[in-house]
Amino acid sequence: MTEIRIHFLGTSSAIPTRDRGLSCTAIQYENHVLFFDAGEGAQRQAIDSSLGFNKQTSIFISHMHGDHVVGLLGLMQTMAMQRRDKPLYVFGPKGIVEFVQFNQKILKFGVTYPVFGKEVVRKGIVLDNDKSPKYRVLAERSEHSTLSFAYLFEEKDKPGRFDTRSAIKLGVPEGPLWSKLQSGKEVVSPKTKKIVMPSQVLGRPRSGLKIGISGDTRPTEKLATFFRGCDVLIFDSTYGDQHAQNAIENRHSTSREAAKLAKKAKVKQLILTHFSARYTDVSELVSQAREEFRNTIAASDKMVYDVSSMSSLSEETS
Repeated sequence: MTEIRIHFLGTSSAIPTRDRGLSCTAIQYENHVLFFDAGEGAQRQAIDSSLGFNKQTSIFISHMHGDHVVGLLGLMQTMAMQRRDKPLYVFGPKGIVEFVQFNQKILKFGVTYPVFGKEVVRKGIVLDNDKSPKYRVLAERSEHSTLSFAYLFEEKDKPGRFDTRSAIKLGVPEGPLWSKLQSGKEVVSPKTKKIVMPSQVLGRPRSGLKIGISGDTRPTEKLATFFRGCDVLIFDSTYGDQHAQNAIENRHSTSREAAKLAKKAKVKQLILTHFSARYTDVSELVSQAREEFRNTIAASDKMVYDVSSMSSLSEETS
Protein backbone atom coordinates (compact mmCIF):
# COMPACT_ATOMS: atom_id res chain seq x y z
CA MET A 1 0.00 0.00 0.00
CA THR A 2 1.23 3.48 -0.89
CA GLU A 3 2.12 5.54 2.17
CA ILE A 4 0.33 8.87 2.37
CA ARG A 5 1.15 10.99 5.39
CA ILE A 6 0.01 14.46 6.36
CA HIS A 7 2.56 16.58 8.24
CA PHE A 8 1.12 19.53 10.15
CA LEU A 9 3.92 22.09 10.17
CA GLY A 10 1.98 25.15 11.32
CA THR A 11 -1.50 25.26 12.87
CA SER A 12 -1.96 28.79 14.19
CA SER A 13 -3.79 31.68 12.51
CA ALA A 14 -2.33 35.15 11.93
CA ILE A 15 -0.04 35.12 15.00
CA PRO A 16 2.32 32.29 15.96
CA THR A 17 2.28 31.07 19.55
CA ARG A 18 4.80 29.25 21.71
CA ASP A 19 3.42 25.92 20.51
CA ARG A 20 1.98 26.72 17.09
CA GLY A 21 3.62 28.10 13.95
CA LEU A 22 1.88 29.76 11.03
CA SER A 23 -0.09 27.89 8.40
CA CYS A 24 1.67 25.07 6.59
CA THR A 25 0.58 21.52 5.85
CA ALA A 26 2.52 18.96 3.82
CA ILE A 27 1.35 15.76 2.16
CA GLN A 28 4.04 13.13 1.73
CA TYR A 29 3.22 10.73 -1.09
CA GLU A 30 5.96 8.21 -1.91
CA ASN A 31 8.90 10.44 -2.92
CA HIS A 32 6.69 13.48 -3.52
CA VAL A 33 6.03 16.34 -1.09
CA LEU A 34 3.15 18.78 -1.54
CA PHE A 35 3.07 21.87 0.66
CA PHE A 36 -0.20 23.70 1.22
CA ASP A 37 0.52 27.27 2.33
CA ALA A 38 3.84 28.39 3.73
CA GLY A 39 3.64 30.64 6.75
CA GLU A 40 6.74 32.17 8.30
CA GLY A 41 9.17 29.52 9.54
CA ALA A 42 7.86 26.78 7.27
CA GLN A 43 11.37 25.65 6.37
CA ARG A 44 12.30 25.11 10.03
CA GLN A 45 9.28 22.88 10.55
CA ALA A 46 10.03 21.00 7.33
CA ILE A 47 13.56 20.34 8.56
CA ASP A 48 12.29 19.10 11.93
CA SER A 49 9.88 16.79 10.10
CA SER A 50 12.67 15.34 7.92
CA LEU A 51 10.70 15.93 4.73
CA GLY A 52 13.80 16.54 2.63
CA PHE A 53 14.40 19.35 0.16
CA ASN A 54 15.29 17.54 -3.05
CA LYS A 55 12.18 15.52 -3.71
CA GLN A 56 9.48 16.06 -6.30
CA THR A 57 7.88 19.11 -4.69
CA SER A 58 4.89 21.34 -5.36
CA ILE A 59 3.66 24.25 -3.25
CA PHE A 60 0.04 25.41 -3.25
CA ILE A 61 -0.80 28.80 -1.73
CA SER A 62 -4.44 29.35 -0.76
CA HIS A 63 -4.35 33.15 -0.63
CA MET A 64 -2.00 36.11 -0.46
CA HIS A 65 -2.04 36.85 3.25
CA GLY A 66 1.31 37.00 5.04
CA ASP A 67 0.65 34.16 7.46
CA HIS A 68 0.11 31.83 4.50
CA VAL A 69 2.77 32.95 2.03
CA VAL A 70 5.71 34.79 3.67
CA GLY A 71 7.43 31.51 4.55
CA LEU A 72 7.58 30.57 0.88
CA LEU A 73 10.70 32.71 0.43
CA GLY A 74 12.58 31.07 3.28
CA LEU A 75 11.51 27.65 2.09
CA MET A 76 12.86 28.36 -1.39
CA GLN A 77 16.13 29.79 -0.03
CA THR A 78 16.66 26.75 2.20
CA MET A 79 16.10 24.45 -0.76
CA ALA A 80 18.79 26.36 -2.65
CA MET A 81 21.18 26.22 0.32
CA GLN A 82 20.62 22.46 0.37
CA ARG A 83 21.64 22.39 -3.32
CA ARG A 84 18.28 21.27 -4.61
CA ASP A 85 18.39 20.48 -8.33
CA LYS A 86 14.89 19.18 -9.03
CA PRO A 87 12.25 21.57 -10.41
CA LEU A 88 9.90 23.30 -7.96
CA TYR A 89 6.27 23.97 -8.87
CA VAL A 90 4.46 26.86 -7.19
CA PHE A 91 0.72 27.46 -7.52
CA GLY A 92 -1.43 30.20 -6.03
CA PRO A 93 -3.90 33.00 -6.73
CA LYS A 94 -3.17 36.13 -8.71
CA GLY A 95 0.02 37.76 -7.48
CA ILE A 96 1.92 34.62 -6.51
CA VAL A 97 4.34 34.73 -9.46
CA GLU A 98 4.97 38.46 -9.05
CA PHE A 99 5.49 37.96 -5.31
CA VAL A 100 8.24 35.39 -5.86
CA GLN A 101 9.94 37.23 -8.70
CA PHE A 102 9.90 40.62 -6.94
CA ASN A 103 11.30 39.27 -3.69
CA GLN A 104 13.99 37.30 -5.47
CA LYS A 105 15.07 40.52 -7.16
CA ILE A 106 14.95 42.70 -4.02
CA LEU A 107 16.56 40.13 -1.71
CA LYS A 108 19.04 39.12 -4.40
CA PHE A 109 18.80 35.42 -3.78
CA GLY A 110 19.16 32.87 -6.51
CA VAL A 111 18.10 29.25 -6.65
CA THR A 112 19.88 26.10 -7.76
CA TYR A 113 16.81 24.61 -9.41
CA PRO A 114 14.16 25.52 -12.02
CA VAL A 115 11.04 27.21 -10.60
CA PHE A 116 7.72 27.00 -12.41
CA GLY A 117 5.01 29.31 -11.13
CA LYS A 118 1.39 29.30 -12.19
CA GLU A 119 -1.56 31.40 -11.06
CA VAL A 120 -4.77 29.62 -10.12
CA VAL A 121 -7.52 31.63 -11.76
CA ARG A 122 -10.54 29.37 -11.53
CA LYS A 123 -11.81 26.17 -10.01
CA GLY A 124 -10.77 22.87 -11.54
CA ILE A 125 -7.60 20.83 -12.02
CA VAL A 126 -4.42 22.57 -10.90
CA LEU A 127 -1.90 19.73 -11.22
CA ASP A 128 -2.30 16.60 -13.31
CA ASN A 129 0.58 15.68 -15.59
CA ASP A 130 3.50 13.32 -16.02
CA LYS A 131 5.03 14.73 -12.82
CA SER A 132 2.08 13.36 -10.85
CA PRO A 133 1.05 10.11 -12.54
CA LYS A 134 -0.66 8.76 -9.42
CA TYR A 135 -2.53 11.82 -8.15
CA ARG A 136 -3.91 15.20 -9.07
CA VAL A 137 -4.74 18.42 -7.24
CA LEU A 138 -7.91 20.41 -7.79
CA ALA A 139 -8.99 23.87 -6.61
CA GLU A 140 -12.28 25.51 -5.64
CA ARG A 141 -13.01 29.10 -4.66
CA SER A 142 -13.33 29.56 -0.92
CA GLU A 143 -14.99 32.47 0.85
CA HIS A 144 -12.45 34.70 2.59
CA SER A 145 -11.62 38.40 2.79
CA THR A 146 -9.44 38.15 -0.32
CA LEU A 147 -9.25 35.87 -3.36
CA SER A 148 -8.76 32.43 -1.88
CA PHE A 149 -8.78 28.79 -2.96
CA ALA A 150 -9.35 25.47 -1.24
CA TYR A 151 -7.49 22.43 -2.56
CA LEU A 152 -8.22 18.74 -3.00
CA PHE A 153 -5.50 16.10 -3.23
CA GLU A 154 -6.97 13.16 -5.12
CA GLU A 155 -5.14 9.90 -5.56
CA LYS A 156 -6.05 8.34 -8.89
CA ASP A 157 -7.93 5.05 -8.93
CA LYS A 158 -5.69 2.07 -8.41
CA PRO A 159 -5.84 -1.30 -10.23
CA GLY A 160 -7.84 -4.05 -8.59
CA ARG A 161 -6.11 -6.70 -6.53
CA PHE A 162 -3.99 -9.15 -8.50
CA ASP A 163 -5.24 -12.75 -8.53
CA THR A 164 -2.06 -14.84 -8.52
CA ARG A 165 -3.93 -18.14 -8.82
CA SER A 166 -5.72 -17.01 -11.97
CA ALA A 167 -2.45 -15.80 -13.49
CA ILE A 168 -0.75 -19.14 -12.88
CA LYS A 169 -3.78 -21.02 -14.18
CA LEU A 170 -3.65 -18.95 -17.37
CA GLY A 171 -0.01 -19.88 -17.83
CA VAL A 172 1.59 -16.58 -16.76
CA PRO A 173 4.55 -17.18 -14.43
CA GLU A 174 5.53 -14.81 -11.64
CA GLY A 175 7.87 -12.04 -12.80
CA PRO A 176 7.84 -9.17 -15.31
CA LEU A 177 4.62 -10.35 -16.99
CA TRP A 178 2.73 -9.98 -13.71
CA SER A 179 3.94 -6.39 -13.46
CA LYS A 180 2.69 -5.68 -16.97
CA LEU A 181 -0.72 -7.11 -16.18
CA GLN A 182 -0.88 -5.07 -12.97
CA SER A 183 -0.11 -1.91 -14.96
CA GLY A 184 -3.02 -2.64 -17.32
CA LYS A 185 -1.14 -4.17 -20.25
CA GLU A 186 -2.04 -7.43 -21.98
CA VAL A 187 0.59 -10.18 -22.21
CA VAL A 188 1.12 -13.42 -24.05
CA SER A 189 1.28 -16.55 -21.92
CA PRO A 190 4.61 -18.35 -22.47
CA LYS A 191 2.85 -21.62 -21.71
CA THR A 192 -0.36 -21.38 -23.81
CA LYS A 193 0.80 -18.73 -26.33
CA LYS A 194 -2.58 -17.03 -25.78
CA ILE A 195 -3.21 -13.39 -24.94
CA VAL A 196 -4.04 -12.75 -21.29
CA MET A 197 -5.98 -9.57 -20.53
CA PRO A 198 -5.58 -7.57 -17.29
CA SER A 199 -9.29 -8.00 -16.61
CA GLN A 200 -8.72 -11.76 -16.32
CA VAL A 201 -6.44 -11.40 -13.32
CA LEU A 202 -7.38 -8.08 -11.73
CA GLY A 203 -10.31 -7.30 -9.48
CA ARG A 204 -12.35 -4.10 -9.65
CA PRO A 205 -10.38 -0.83 -9.61
CA ARG A 206 -9.97 0.63 -6.12
CA SER A 207 -10.79 4.25 -5.41
CA GLY A 208 -7.87 6.45 -4.47
CA LEU A 209 -7.68 8.41 -1.22
CA LYS A 210 -8.81 12.05 -1.06
CA ILE A 211 -7.57 14.82 1.22
CA GLY A 212 -9.25 18.24 1.36
CA ILE A 213 -7.55 21.42 2.59
CA SER A 214 -9.88 24.37 3.10
CA GLY A 215 -7.50 27.28 3.61
CA ASP A 216 -9.17 30.29 5.27
CA THR A 217 -12.88 30.34 4.57
CA ARG A 218 -16.46 30.54 5.65
CA PRO A 219 -18.33 27.22 5.26
CA THR A 220 -20.13 27.16 1.91
CA GLU A 221 -22.31 24.77 -0.06
CA LYS A 222 -19.81 24.59 -2.91
CA LEU A 223 -17.05 23.55 -0.51
CA ALA A 224 -19.31 20.84 0.92
CA THR A 225 -19.76 19.58 -2.64
CA PHE A 226 -16.06 19.95 -3.46
CA PHE A 227 -14.97 17.94 -0.41
CA ARG A 228 -17.68 15.29 -0.68
CA GLY A 229 -16.40 11.84 0.23
CA CYS A 230 -12.95 12.95 1.42
CA ASP A 231 -11.06 10.46 3.53
CA VAL A 232 -9.58 13.40 5.45
CA LEU A 233 -10.74 17.00 5.54
CA ILE A 234 -8.45 19.65 7.03
CA PHE A 235 -10.61 22.68 7.78
CA ASP A 236 -10.38 26.23 9.08
CA SER A 237 -11.32 26.28 12.77
CA THR A 238 -10.16 29.72 13.81
CA TYR A 239 -12.89 30.26 16.42
CA GLY A 240 -15.15 28.54 18.92
CA ASP A 241 -18.85 29.16 19.51
CA GLN A 242 -18.19 32.09 21.81
CA HIS A 243 -16.49 33.99 18.97
CA ALA A 244 -18.88 33.03 16.17
CA GLN A 245 -19.44 36.68 15.27
CA ASN A 246 -15.69 37.13 14.78
CA ALA A 247 -15.77 34.21 12.35
CA ILE A 248 -18.46 35.92 10.30
CA GLU A 249 -16.77 39.31 10.32
CA ASN A 250 -13.30 37.98 9.51
CA ARG A 251 -14.51 35.37 6.97
CA HIS A 252 -13.34 32.32 8.90
CA SER A 253 -15.13 29.29 10.37
CA THR A 254 -15.85 28.03 13.85
CA SER A 255 -15.05 24.45 14.79
CA ARG A 256 -18.78 23.69 14.90
CA GLU A 257 -19.29 25.08 11.40
CA ALA A 258 -16.37 22.99 10.14
CA ALA A 259 -17.97 19.89 11.68
CA LYS A 260 -21.37 20.61 10.12
CA LEU A 261 -19.74 20.92 6.71
CA ALA A 262 -17.78 17.69 7.25
CA LYS A 263 -20.99 15.88 8.10
CA LYS A 264 -22.77 17.28 5.05
CA ALA A 265 -19.82 16.31 2.84
CA LYS A 266 -19.81 12.78 4.30
CA VAL A 267 -16.08 12.81 4.97
CA LYS A 268 -14.46 10.11 7.08
CA GLN A 269 -12.16 12.21 9.27
CA LEU A 270 -12.17 15.91 10.12
CA ILE A 271 -8.97 17.58 11.33
CA LEU A 272 -9.33 21.09 12.72
CA THR A 273 -6.54 23.63 12.23
CA HIS A 274 -5.75 27.36 11.94
CA PHE A 275 -6.62 28.18 15.55
CA SER A 276 -6.74 31.73 16.85
CA ALA A 277 -3.84 32.52 19.19
CA ARG A 278 -6.40 33.34 21.89
CA TYR A 279 -6.90 29.59 22.46
CA THR A 280 -4.05 28.01 24.41
CA ASP A 281 -6.21 24.90 24.79
CA VAL A 282 -8.36 23.86 21.83
CA SER A 283 -10.10 20.93 23.55
CA GLU A 284 -13.29 22.99 23.88
CA LEU A 285 -13.31 23.65 20.13
CA VAL A 286 -12.92 19.93 19.50
CA SER A 287 -15.80 19.17 21.89
CA GLN A 288 -18.05 21.65 20.11
CA ALA A 289 -17.18 20.09 16.75
CA ARG A 290 -17.78 16.54 18.00
CA GLU A 291 -21.34 17.48 18.94
CA GLU A 292 -21.90 17.75 15.19
CA PHE A 293 -19.38 15.28 13.76
CA ARG A 294 -17.84 12.64 15.98
CA ASN A 295 -14.75 11.83 13.89
CA THR A 296 -13.01 15.10 14.69
CA ILE A 297 -9.52 15.75 16.04
CA ALA A 298 -7.35 18.84 16.33
CA ALA A 299 -4.08 19.28 14.49
CA SER A 300 -0.96 20.26 16.40
CA ASP A 301 2.43 21.31 15.12
CA LYS A 302 4.61 18.35 14.04
CA MET A 303 1.65 15.99 14.22
CA VAL A 304 1.76 13.32 11.51
CA TYR A 305 -1.41 11.64 10.29
CA ASP A 306 -1.12 8.41 8.31
CA VAL A 307 -3.91 8.50 5.76
CA SER A 308 -2.91 5.10 4.39
CA SER A 309 -4.04 3.41 7.57
CA MET A 310 -6.33 6.27 8.67
CA SER A 311 -4.60 6.55 12.03
CA SER A 312 -2.71 9.32 13.74
CA LEU A 313 0.95 8.79 14.50
CA SER A 314 0.94 11.61 17.02
CA GLU A 315 0.50 11.10 20.73
CA GLU A 316 -1.37 14.40 20.90
CA THR A 317 -4.45 14.33 18.70
CA SER A 318 -6.95 16.30 20.67
